[in-house]
Amino acid sequence: MTRAEVSASQRRPRRRSKLARREALVGWLFAAPWLIGFLLFTAGPMLFSLYASFTRYNLIRAPEWVGLRNYETIFLRDPYFWQSLENTFWMVGVRTPVVILSALGIALLLNLNLPGSRFFQTVIYLPTVLSGVAAIFLWQWILSPNGLLNSGLAALGVQGPAWFVDPRWTKPGLVVMGLWWIGTNVLIYLASLRGVPRSLYEAAEIDGASSWAKVRFITLPMLSPTTFFLVITSIIGTFQIFDSAFIIAGSGGRDVALGGPGGSLMFYVLYLYNRAFGRIGAEGLQMGYASALAWILFAIILVITLLQLWLSKRWVHYEAER
Repeated sequence: MTRAEVSASQRRPRRRSKLARREALVGWLFAAPWLIGFLLFTAGPMLFSLYASFTRYNLIRAPEWVGLRNYETIFLRDPYFWQSLENTFWMVGVRTPVVILSALGIALLLNLNLPGSRFFQTVIYLPTVLSGVAAIFLWQWILSPNGLLNSGLAALGVQGPAWFVDPRWTKPGLVVMGLWWIGTNVLIYLASLRGVPRSLYEAAEIDGASSWAKVRFITLPMLSPTTFFLVITSIIGTFQIFDSAFIIAGSGGRDVALGGPGGSLMFYVLYLYNRAFGRIGAEGLQMGYASALAWILFAIILVITLLQLWLSKRWVHYEAER
Protein backbone atom coordinates (compact mmCIF):
# COMPACT_ATOMS: atom_id res chain seq x y z
CA MET A 1 0.00 0.00 0.00
CA THR A 2 1.40 3.39 -1.00
CA ARG A 3 1.75 6.34 1.35
CA ALA A 4 -1.14 8.12 -0.39
CA GLU A 5 -3.47 5.14 0.10
CA VAL A 6 -2.50 4.91 3.78
CA SER A 7 -3.20 8.57 4.35
CA ALA A 8 -6.53 8.26 2.51
CA SER A 9 -7.56 5.29 4.65
CA GLN A 10 -6.68 7.23 7.78
CA ARG A 11 -8.77 10.22 6.71
CA ARG A 12 -11.87 8.18 5.77
CA PRO A 13 -12.98 7.27 9.36
CA ARG A 14 -12.66 10.92 10.37
CA ARG A 15 -15.00 11.95 7.57
CA ARG A 16 -17.47 9.24 8.55
CA SER A 17 -17.36 10.21 12.24
CA LYS A 18 -17.85 13.86 11.33
CA LEU A 19 -20.85 12.94 9.18
CA ALA A 20 -22.24 10.75 11.97
CA ARG A 21 -21.89 13.60 14.47
CA ARG A 22 -23.64 15.95 12.09
CA GLU A 23 -26.51 13.49 11.56
CA ALA A 24 -26.79 12.98 15.32
CA LEU A 25 -26.87 16.75 15.87
CA VAL A 26 -29.60 17.17 13.26
CA GLY A 27 -31.57 14.35 14.88
CA TRP A 28 -31.32 15.94 18.33
CA LEU A 29 -32.39 19.30 16.88
CA PHE A 30 -35.49 17.72 15.36
CA ALA A 31 -36.26 15.96 18.65
CA ALA A 32 -35.52 19.05 20.75
CA PRO A 33 -39.08 20.52 20.70
CA TRP A 34 -40.53 17.28 22.07
CA LEU A 35 -37.72 16.82 24.59
CA ILE A 36 -38.07 20.38 25.86
CA GLY A 37 -41.83 19.98 26.12
CA PHE A 38 -41.44 16.65 27.92
CA LEU A 39 -38.98 18.08 30.44
CA LEU A 40 -40.99 21.25 31.08
CA PHE A 41 -44.53 19.88 31.07
CA THR A 42 -44.21 16.19 32.05
CA ALA A 43 -40.98 15.16 33.75
CA GLY A 44 -40.53 18.43 35.64
CA PRO A 45 -44.05 18.55 37.11
CA MET A 46 -43.85 14.84 37.99
CA LEU A 47 -40.62 15.32 39.94
CA PHE A 48 -42.03 18.39 41.69
CA SER A 49 -45.23 16.53 42.60
CA LEU A 50 -43.11 13.72 44.07
CA TYR A 51 -41.33 16.28 46.24
CA ALA A 52 -44.63 18.01 47.08
CA SER A 53 -46.12 14.71 48.26
CA PHE A 54 -43.76 14.90 51.25
CA THR A 55 -44.72 18.47 52.10
CA ARG A 56 -47.63 20.61 53.27
CA TYR A 57 -48.22 22.83 50.26
CA ASN A 58 -51.19 25.02 49.31
CA LEU A 59 -49.83 27.13 46.39
CA ILE A 60 -49.68 30.22 48.62
CA ARG A 61 -47.07 29.38 51.22
CA ALA A 62 -43.76 27.71 50.49
CA PRO A 63 -43.79 23.90 50.78
CA GLU A 64 -43.20 22.70 54.35
CA TRP A 65 -41.46 19.33 54.63
CA VAL A 66 -43.56 16.82 56.61
CA GLY A 67 -41.95 13.56 55.50
CA LEU A 68 -44.34 10.60 55.30
CA ARG A 69 -47.12 12.32 57.23
CA ASN A 70 -49.35 12.71 54.15
CA TYR A 71 -49.07 9.00 53.33
CA GLU A 72 -49.64 8.05 56.95
CA THR A 73 -52.81 10.14 57.08
CA ILE A 74 -54.06 8.70 53.80
CA PHE A 75 -53.69 5.06 54.80
CA LEU A 76 -54.57 5.30 58.50
CA ARG A 77 -56.94 8.23 59.04
CA ASP A 78 -58.68 9.03 55.76
CA PRO A 79 -62.02 7.26 55.23
CA TYR A 80 -62.61 9.10 51.94
CA PHE A 81 -59.50 7.45 50.49
CA TRP A 82 -60.81 3.94 51.10
CA GLN A 83 -64.29 4.87 49.90
CA SER A 84 -62.93 6.31 46.66
CA LEU A 85 -60.69 3.29 46.17
CA GLU A 86 -63.60 0.90 46.70
CA ASN A 87 -65.79 2.75 44.20
CA THR A 88 -62.98 2.86 41.65
CA PHE A 89 -62.15 -0.84 41.95
CA TRP A 90 -65.86 -1.61 41.52
CA MET A 91 -65.86 0.25 38.23
CA VAL A 92 -62.64 -1.42 37.10
CA GLY A 93 -63.97 -4.89 37.93
CA VAL A 94 -67.36 -4.39 36.24
CA ARG A 95 -66.97 -1.78 33.55
CA THR A 96 -63.81 -3.20 31.96
CA PRO A 97 -65.16 -6.70 31.16
CA VAL A 98 -68.54 -5.30 30.08
CA VAL A 99 -66.92 -2.88 27.62
CA ILE A 100 -64.40 -5.42 26.29
CA LEU A 101 -66.95 -8.22 25.81
CA SER A 102 -69.49 -5.87 24.22
CA ALA A 103 -66.90 -4.53 21.77
CA LEU A 104 -65.75 -8.05 20.92
CA GLY A 105 -69.32 -9.28 20.33
CA ILE A 106 -70.18 -6.33 18.08
CA ALA A 107 -66.93 -6.71 16.14
CA LEU A 108 -67.62 -10.41 15.54
CA LEU A 109 -71.07 -9.56 14.19
CA LEU A 110 -69.76 -6.79 11.93
CA ASN A 111 -67.02 -9.08 10.65
CA LEU A 112 -69.66 -11.36 9.13
CA ASN A 113 -70.04 -8.75 6.36
CA LEU A 114 -73.82 -8.90 6.45
CA PRO A 115 -75.81 -6.33 4.47
CA GLY A 116 -75.52 -2.92 6.11
CA SER A 117 -72.40 -3.79 8.13
CA ARG A 118 -70.50 -0.73 6.87
CA PHE A 119 -73.40 1.50 7.87
CA PHE A 120 -73.44 0.06 11.38
CA GLN A 121 -69.67 0.48 11.66
CA THR A 122 -70.18 4.20 11.09
CA VAL A 123 -73.12 4.38 13.48
CA ILE A 124 -71.20 2.63 16.27
CA TYR A 125 -68.16 4.88 15.87
CA LEU A 126 -70.03 8.19 15.56
CA PRO A 127 -70.74 8.60 19.33
CA THR A 128 -66.99 8.75 20.02
CA VAL A 129 -66.84 11.99 18.02
CA LEU A 130 -69.29 13.71 20.36
CA SER A 131 -67.76 15.79 23.14
CA GLY A 132 -67.51 13.93 26.44
CA VAL A 133 -69.33 16.59 28.46
CA ALA A 134 -72.16 16.84 25.92
CA ALA A 135 -72.54 13.05 25.96
CA ILE A 136 -72.69 13.04 29.77
CA PHE A 137 -75.53 15.57 29.77
CA LEU A 138 -77.29 13.53 27.10
CA TRP A 139 -77.04 10.38 29.22
CA GLN A 140 -78.22 12.24 32.29
CA TRP A 141 -81.41 12.91 30.38
CA ILE A 142 -81.66 9.34 29.04
CA LEU A 143 -81.11 7.78 32.49
CA SER A 144 -83.17 10.24 34.52
CA PRO A 145 -86.07 8.69 36.50
CA ASN A 146 -88.50 9.77 33.76
CA GLY A 147 -85.99 9.65 30.95
CA LEU A 148 -85.93 7.87 27.63
CA LEU A 149 -84.69 4.50 28.91
CA ASN A 150 -87.13 4.24 31.81
CA SER A 151 -89.98 5.34 29.52
CA GLY A 152 -89.09 2.52 27.14
CA LEU A 153 -88.94 0.04 30.02
CA ALA A 154 -92.30 1.29 31.29
CA ALA A 155 -93.81 0.60 27.86
CA LEU A 156 -92.69 -3.01 28.31
CA GLY A 157 -94.20 -3.17 31.79
CA VAL A 158 -90.85 -2.88 33.58
CA GLN A 159 -90.19 -0.22 36.20
CA GLY A 160 -86.76 1.27 35.60
CA PRO A 161 -84.45 2.30 38.43
CA ALA A 162 -83.54 5.84 39.42
CA TRP A 163 -80.14 5.55 37.79
CA PHE A 164 -78.30 8.65 39.01
CA VAL A 165 -80.47 9.26 42.07
CA ASP A 166 -80.39 5.91 43.87
CA PRO A 167 -76.87 5.17 45.25
CA ARG A 168 -77.31 1.51 44.30
CA TRP A 169 -77.69 2.37 40.61
CA THR A 170 -75.27 5.26 40.04
CA LYS A 171 -72.29 3.06 39.15
CA PRO A 172 -74.35 0.64 36.98
CA GLY A 173 -75.63 3.76 35.22
CA LEU A 174 -72.06 4.79 34.47
CA VAL A 175 -71.36 1.30 33.11
CA VAL A 176 -74.33 1.60 30.75
CA MET A 177 -73.17 5.08 29.75
CA GLY A 178 -69.67 3.73 29.09
CA LEU A 179 -71.02 1.58 26.25
CA TRP A 180 -71.53 4.84 24.35
CA TRP A 181 -67.77 5.07 23.68
CA ILE A 182 -66.95 1.49 22.62
CA GLY A 183 -66.74 2.44 18.94
CA THR A 184 -62.96 2.77 19.04
CA ASN A 185 -62.59 -0.66 20.66
CA VAL A 186 -64.90 -2.16 18.06
CA LEU A 187 -62.79 -0.76 15.19
CA ILE A 188 -59.58 -2.05 16.80
CA TYR A 189 -61.11 -5.52 17.08
CA LEU A 190 -62.35 -5.33 13.49
CA ALA A 191 -58.88 -4.46 12.23
CA SER A 192 -57.46 -7.43 14.15
CA LEU A 193 -60.16 -9.76 12.81
CA ARG A 194 -59.33 -8.76 9.25
CA GLY A 195 -55.73 -9.77 9.95
CA VAL A 196 -56.52 -13.36 10.96
CA PRO A 197 -55.28 -15.66 8.15
CA ARG A 198 -58.12 -17.21 6.21
CA SER A 199 -56.08 -20.42 5.85
CA LEU A 200 -56.59 -21.19 9.55
CA TYR A 201 -60.38 -21.22 9.13
CA GLU A 202 -60.13 -23.29 5.94
CA ALA A 203 -58.02 -25.88 7.74
CA ALA A 204 -60.53 -25.98 10.59
CA GLU A 205 -63.41 -26.44 8.13
CA ILE A 206 -61.60 -29.39 6.55
CA ASP A 207 -61.32 -30.93 10.02
CA GLY A 208 -65.07 -30.42 10.53
CA ALA A 209 -64.83 -27.74 13.21
CA SER A 210 -68.04 -25.98 14.17
CA SER A 211 -68.47 -22.20 14.13
CA TRP A 212 -68.04 -22.00 17.90
CA ALA A 213 -64.89 -24.16 17.74
CA LYS A 214 -63.39 -21.80 15.15
CA VAL A 215 -64.14 -18.80 17.35
CA ARG A 216 -62.79 -20.49 20.47
CA PHE A 217 -59.63 -22.06 19.09
CA ILE A 218 -58.73 -19.64 16.27
CA THR A 219 -60.38 -16.24 16.60
CA LEU A 220 -59.99 -15.64 20.32
CA PRO A 221 -56.32 -16.79 20.51
CA MET A 222 -55.47 -14.67 17.46
CA LEU A 223 -57.20 -11.67 19.08
CA SER A 224 -55.53 -12.16 22.46
CA PRO A 225 -52.82 -9.48 21.88
CA THR A 226 -55.55 -6.99 20.96
CA THR A 227 -57.63 -8.01 23.97
CA PHE A 228 -54.60 -7.61 26.21
CA PHE A 229 -53.97 -4.10 24.88
CA LEU A 230 -57.61 -3.08 25.34
CA VAL A 231 -57.75 -4.54 28.86
CA ILE A 232 -54.68 -2.54 29.92
CA THR A 233 -55.91 0.72 28.40
CA SER A 234 -59.45 0.22 29.72
CA ILE A 235 -58.23 -0.42 33.27
CA ILE A 236 -56.01 2.67 33.19
CA GLY A 237 -58.84 4.77 31.74
CA THR A 238 -61.32 3.54 34.35
CA PHE A 239 -58.92 4.35 37.18
CA GLN A 240 -58.86 7.91 35.83
CA ILE A 241 -62.63 8.35 35.61
CA PHE A 242 -63.46 11.94 36.49
CA ASP A 243 -65.61 14.05 34.19
CA SER A 244 -68.76 11.92 34.31
CA ALA A 245 -68.53 11.55 38.10
CA PHE A 246 -67.85 15.27 38.55
CA ILE A 247 -70.84 16.38 36.47
CA ILE A 248 -73.31 13.81 37.78
CA ALA A 249 -72.20 14.12 41.41
CA GLY A 250 -72.71 17.89 41.25
CA SER A 251 -76.05 17.81 39.43
CA GLY A 252 -79.30 18.74 41.13
CA GLY A 253 -77.60 21.21 43.47
CA ARG A 254 -75.59 18.47 45.21
CA ASP A 255 -72.12 19.15 46.59
CA VAL A 256 -69.63 17.45 44.26
CA ALA A 257 -67.25 17.02 47.20
CA LEU A 258 -69.67 14.53 48.76
CA GLY A 259 -69.47 12.25 45.72
CA GLY A 260 -73.10 12.28 44.66
CA PRO A 261 -75.87 10.17 46.22
CA GLY A 262 -74.50 8.40 49.27
CA GLY A 263 -70.92 9.04 48.14
CA SER A 264 -71.39 6.40 45.43
CA LEU A 265 -69.63 8.54 42.83
CA MET A 266 -66.63 9.42 44.98
CA PHE A 267 -64.03 7.95 42.63
CA TYR A 268 -60.31 8.25 43.19
CA VAL A 269 -59.49 11.08 40.79
CA LEU A 270 -62.59 13.02 41.86
CA TYR A 271 -61.45 12.73 45.47
CA LEU A 272 -57.94 13.81 44.48
CA TYR A 273 -59.41 16.85 42.72
CA ASN A 274 -61.52 17.73 45.75
CA ARG A 275 -58.45 17.57 47.99
CA ALA A 276 -56.33 19.63 45.61
CA PHE A 277 -58.86 22.43 45.18
CA GLY A 278 -60.18 22.65 48.71
CA ARG A 279 -63.57 20.97 48.43
CA ILE A 280 -62.64 18.56 51.22
CA GLY A 281 -60.79 19.54 54.37
CA ALA A 282 -60.55 22.78 56.28
CA GLU A 283 -57.18 23.97 54.96
CA GLY A 284 -58.02 24.22 51.28
CA LEU A 285 -55.69 23.76 48.29
CA GLN A 286 -54.03 20.69 49.80
CA MET A 287 -51.63 20.23 46.90
CA GLY A 288 -49.11 18.23 48.90
CA TYR A 289 -51.80 15.82 50.07
CA ALA A 290 -53.21 15.57 46.54
CA SER A 291 -49.72 14.87 45.16
CA ALA A 292 -49.39 11.96 47.59
CA LEU A 293 -52.75 10.64 46.37
CA ALA A 294 -51.56 10.96 42.78
CA TRP A 295 -48.41 8.94 43.42
CA ILE A 296 -50.40 6.25 45.22
CA LEU A 297 -52.62 6.03 42.15
CA PHE A 298 -49.51 5.78 39.96
CA ALA A 299 -48.21 2.92 42.11
CA ILE A 300 -51.56 1.08 41.99
CA ILE A 301 -51.78 1.33 38.19
CA LEU A 302 -48.14 0.30 37.82
CA VAL A 303 -48.60 -2.80 40.00
CA ILE A 304 -51.78 -3.83 38.16
CA THR A 305 -50.11 -3.32 34.77
CA LEU A 306 -47.07 -5.37 35.78
CA LEU A 307 -49.38 -8.09 37.11
CA GLN A 308 -51.24 -8.12 33.79
CA LEU A 309 -47.95 -8.37 31.92
CA TRP A 310 -46.99 -11.37 34.04
CA LEU A 311 -50.38 -13.05 33.59
CA SER A 312 -50.35 -12.37 29.85
CA LYS A 313 -47.75 -15.12 29.38
CA ARG A 314 -50.51 -17.63 30.16
CA TRP A 315 -53.21 -16.44 27.77
CA VAL A 316 -51.78 -14.03 25.19
CA HIS A 317 -50.56 -15.77 22.03
CA TYR A 318 -48.41 -13.97 19.51
CA GLU A 319 -48.08 -15.09 15.91
CA ALA A 320 -44.29 -15.34 16.19
CA GLU A 321 -44.72 -18.03 18.85
CA ARG A 322 -46.59 -20.36 16.58
